[in-house]
Amino acid sequence: MVNGAAHRGKIIVFGIVFWYPLAGVTYQFLHYLIGLRRLGYDVYYVEDSGRWIYDPAKFEFSPDASGNIAAVAPILEAHGFRDRWAFRGNYPDGRCYGMSEEQILRLYREADAFLNVTASQELRDEHLACPRRIYVESDPFAVQVKAAEGHEPTLAALAAHDVHFSYGENLGASDCDLPVERVNWLPTRQPVVMDLWDNPYPPSPDSAFSTITTWHNKGKDLTFRGETYYWTKDREFRKFIDLPMLRDVGFELAVIVDEPTRRLLTDHRWRLADSLEISGDIDKYRAYIQKSRGEFTVTKDQVVRPRTGWFSDRSCCYLAAGRPVITQETGFSKYLPTGKGLFGFSTMDDILAAVDAIACDYEGSCKAAREIAAEYFAAEKVLESLMGRAGL
Repeated sequence: MVNGAAHRGKIIVFGIVFWYPLAGVTYQFLHYLIGLRRLGYDVYYVEDSGRWIYDPAKFEFSPDASGNIAAVAPILEAHGFRDRWAFRGNYPDGRCYGMSEEQILRLYREADAFLNVTASQELRDEHLACPRRIYVESDPFAVQVKAAEGHEPTLAALAAHDVHFSYGENLGASDCDLPVERVNWLPTRQPVVMDLWDNPYPPSPDSAFSTITTWHNKGKDLTFRGETYYWTKDREFRKFIDLPMLRDVGFELAVIVDEPTRRLLTDHRWRLADSLEISGDIDKYRAYIQKSRGEFTVTKDQVVRPRTGWFSDRSCCYLAAGRPVITQETGFSKYLPTGKGLFGFSTMDDILAAVDAIACDYEGSCKAAREIAAEYFAAEKVLESLMGRAGL
């Protein structure tokens, strides 16, 4: 095994790389796959869903996964997962790629455990052959609310797993306004393979704070205890729309927006980049982050208002690349060091103070960002803890 580690068991990682083949998602799962392999596990990546894939070029869903397979499979194989990945479209006329259907079904019987990362894999009888089933939730709120309200499909999906992890590190705390009585949620963080983010670009004070984002999402707002909690980010960005006019430093959004929104943003001095072009290639995505001054971003209302303690996968990549992060407070500062390299904000004054602190010692801020990533998000540390608590 890698680094001389002993074999610790055969592990399946379920995910959404082929379903949503953009670079941020690809890195999210590479961090799991490579991290687990470095710990000595025999790791396989599988998607076996009944949902159609998303075609990012056409902005639509499709039963034809061939284009997404062609985009992502070479990346998995370049990182050492040849013959260790599979996509099975479990819908009429859905095809199987990578491992054969027979190999997939045998893997379910032979594996010691699976990690259902992002909880994206719906479980069927063949999956239950796996003796240890680990639920890894990336976005808290919806599942907690549905479980509290007795939503039977949600409760059944949770019950089919043996242990439940969430990126909502503050779930169950007295200052977190989400019910957790039905499930024992264990906190975890996004793993990051640090050497994937070694940064060859010297810190440049002329570069812009950036982020890669979706401006508006539909259909995921939820009502809880009589109040609407929002999924979309545009509501939060609008609260801080004047930011680029208040400091002499660049702020850029890699985003796709309509023309009225483009005018709104450029009128307020936001720089804009094409998020689809950047996210369509893992090297461009990484270089975009590495060349940025740092990240400035907002966070969805659903994780901010209840104080879930959630933190972003993408923000972890900025930190690992040695770029400071200014991000909206969700309660994460209870668990991560802030004030140099990483800053949480609730108000415009908080943002401006962070921008000024970074300007006072930019290279020190970059160094601190990298150190935070290594201490709190390094894949080997995060996954060793997760697997230990999962009984593996």
